[in-house]
Amino acid sequence: MTLTLLMETSPLAFTIVCLILGLLIGSFLNVVIHRLPIMLEREWRAEYVRFGSETPPTEKYNLLVPRSRCPHCGHPITALENIPVLSYIMLHGRCSACHARISPRYALVEAASGLLSACAAWHFGFGWAALGALMLGWGLLAMSVIDLETQLLPDRLTMPLLWLGLLFNLGRVFTDIDSAVIGAVAGYLALWSVYHAFRLLTGKEGMGYGDFKLLALLGAWLGWQRLPVVIIMAAGVGAVLGLALLASKRRKQGQPIPFGPFLAAAGVIVLYWGGPLMDAYLSFTGVH
Repeated sequence: MTLTLLMETSPLAFTIVCLILGLLIGSFLNVVIHRLPIMLEREWRAEYVRFGSETPPTEKYNLLVPRSRCPHCGHPITALENIPVLSYIMLHGRCSACHARISPRYALVEAASGLLSACAAWHFGFGWAALGALMLGWGLLAMSVIDLETQLLPDRLTMPLLWLGLLFNLGRVFTDIDSAVIGAVAGYLALWSVYHAFRLLTGKEGMGYGDFKLLALLGAWLGWQRLPVVIIMAAGVGAVLGLALLASKRRKQGQPIPFGPFLAAAGVIVLYWGGPLMDAYLSFTGVH
């Protein structure tokens, strides 16, 4: 029996394969999370210094080069030190050379990627829907952590995923293409309108343009009908967490809280349980 046939006929086998794949992808997502903001900053700096007297950095730096190293001592990460989650546990969260502490974020991202991948496989089964859920989940995970750490939602992640959602829905994988296109437009305009209304009333910027594109992305995957649930869930959880952080004095009043992770989490939940959530929303609002 081939592996493909085994995954088609055994949900458990497909889930295990996707779990392992997700852990491996999670290791690569850590590279994306760390390096993509640096790559963007170097490009912006190069554009700036092109018109000045500074010399832009010339060494090659991308998602593949240079090889991963300890940020403290420069020790190259070996293959055995790069096994998702297990390496972090075996190394007790420290570099094998200088024994500096390794951020638990790396293991958490790998574990989250594996869990998201296993959930996608178990929920959708072998097929296009699972593939789409895997790709969307990986992208949203990377964007969420980048937004938490840098308050950036890079176009290099949001825009390809937006177009990918439209391509999947050409085949009606998650919704029909009309709903997907309208969802992309409505998602962008919804937060764009809130942003400008808030700025007119307060003179402040309540969110970034990356959030508009992220909601447009979710609209392209889920359809316009499910956007209200995504917005309500994200705003509700964001408000509760914001108040909790203020109460615990872990955030100062006026200090921005990234909205992208809340949108991403709500999008994943609606992707899996959109039907029951829509029924609850329509029942609550009295729409039939």
